[in-house]
Amino acid sequence: MIKMETMFDTAIIGGGPAGLSAALVLGRARKNVLVLDEGRPRNRVTGEIHGFLTRDGTRPAEFRRIAREQIAAYPSVRFMDDAAVEVTGTNGRFRIATAGGATIESKKLLFATGKKDLPLDIEGLSDIYGKSAFVCPYCDGWELRDKPLVFIAKGAGAMHFAKTITGWTSSRTLCTNGPDELTEEQREELKRHDVAVFDSPIRRIESVDGLVRQVVLEDGSAVPCAGIFFAPKLAAGSDLPRALGCDVTETGSVVVDGFGKTSVPGVYSAGDAATELYQAIMAASMGMLAAAGINGELLEEAWNGKG
Repeated sequence: MIKMETMFDTAIIGGGPAGLSAALVLGRARKNVLVLDEGRPRNRVTGEIHGFLTRDGTRPAEFRRIAREQIAAYPSVRFMDDAAVEVTGTNGRFRIATAGGATIESKKLLFATGKKDLPLDIEGLSDIYGKSAFVCPYCDGWELRDKPLVFIAKGAGAMHFAKTITGWTSSRTLCTNGPDELTEEQREELKRHDVAVFDSPIRRIESVDGLVRQVVLEDGSAVPCAGIFFAPKLAAGSDLPRALGCDVTETGSVVVDGFGKTSVPGVYSAGDAATELYQAIMAASMGMLAAAGINGELLEEAWNGKG
């Protein structure tokens, strides 16, 4: 194994908006930082980032390029294009083994490993994901405004989508892809608001060059539409926080306090790894807060002669 001689103040695992934001803050705080980034962000399937002030409409790869370029002004931050495969140790001396065979030591850890999409189990959905099928109306609803939309959901999730999508279009159809899990009261509520409901399983989604044309159901029905919103099935982006002993929710989010601190001393988490509010600007904000928490902890330890 290749051992890096530097004992880093912080190792950041993950180079998306959360990890990059934390790296910027810690670099400006003159901390020695290593960012481990395997280069497979979840938003790579999307054409643009939206809702991020000054970066609205920026392509994800361009966002990361600009961020790295700006962080390069702070020489105490280093990047390694590699993946962490094992983490051991305790607060003040963590050891990270990478897929590329390197061993890294750091005083603190920040997991900014996001979430990962599980396989899309509807035929044709992967062909349009990030082009005309999306998961967040706040991120992509504007581009589909006033168009006929289908949303794929069940039960309480269907009701949430129905109300939310109303802000962008009045032409919306619910496809539940099987039993709808709705109460009679919810069905009546959707009917009052002119939301058609189809509970037949989805056979396939038909599209041309990534643009959806219609949703074809097993009962032979076809629902024309210009866009789709759906609730993705997600898993934790990394099992390392759980393996290290961090408390994790049933949905795979690392449990943190307001500054990203986990249940394990010296370990922090930020961004999609630690929330279910999946927006780039939220991830960046959480990265900044985690960096402030880490920096404060490092300064306190140095002040008391423990750093």
